[in-house]
Amino acid sequence: MSAVIPEPQSATIGLSTYAYLWHMSPRTGAPYALDDVLRSAKDLGVDLVQICDHPPLEEADDRELDRIRRVSESLGLRLEVGTRGIQPPRLRRFLDIATRLEASLVRTMLRVPGHEPTIEECVRILRDRMPQYERRGVSLSVETYEQVPTDDLIGVVTAVDSPYLGVCSDPSNTIAILERPSEVIVSIAPHVNNMHVKDFRFRRREDAVGFELVGAPLGTGLLPYDLMRSTMRPQERGISQVIEQWLPWQGDAKATLAAEEEWNRQSVEFLRTWTAQPTEDA
Repeated sequence: MSAVIPEPQSATIGLSTYAYLWHMSPRTGAPYALDDVLRSAKDLGVDLVQICDHPPLEEADDRELDRIRRVSESLGLRLEVGTRGIQPPRLRRFLDIATRLEASLVRTMLRVPGHEPTIEECVRILRDRMPQYERRGVSLSVETYEQVPTDDLIGVVTAVDSPYLGVCSDPSNTIAILERPSEVIVSIAPHVNNMHVKDFRFRRREDAVGFELVGAPLGTGLLPYDLMRSTMRPQERGISQVIEQWLPWQGDAKATLAAEEEWNRQSVEFLRTWTAQPTEDA
């Protein structure tokens, strides 16, 4: 393969716009704009923001993208971007967005409503698109999700065989197809180039009929983060760890926003504590 293998960047703790789901929601009355998210991330002391599934980004013209880049640079933040789907026009558009923002990575998903390619079609599309990503030095990361079994996702990545294509790990998503997070973590570890870090737990529904899968403050739920860290080795491999949240509504806007702020603060501190520790052999 003629592509140059990307040099690992320094290990980075980041926040996703999904960590600000309620702050960016009109339901709370005064939703954050993207600039507010960037400033909050700066205040929390992280190095990166992943702008993920944020429709205004896709609609932004070059002037607005340049402005976002300047704001992030002034705050000392790197950017990653995220979308859904591998339709060729979408992959082209987000490569252009990433280039404009000087973002090193685009996260996406293989299948979305309205475009559900077979595994063979996924391989063909990505083989065709990846040379463009390679030439611009932008990595593509396909997320573990319930629409595609993890073994199939790994099969696509290995078949395409590009140093700029990898897996975005989010083992909580595949619980919906009865895949155990610990098994997903081990199987995808060699292919991971982006980590979504969010904790989760099950709680019984108030009507006692079944359970709900909801978020939990990082380090208090069922996410086997120690296994993620020891197998994926984000510090050694320069993989960014991006915090997301599955925070349930807390009854009113004030309580929900306060909880989101606290969860984000606690999550950053949790990852900082782990980053300060040496990685033991898995």
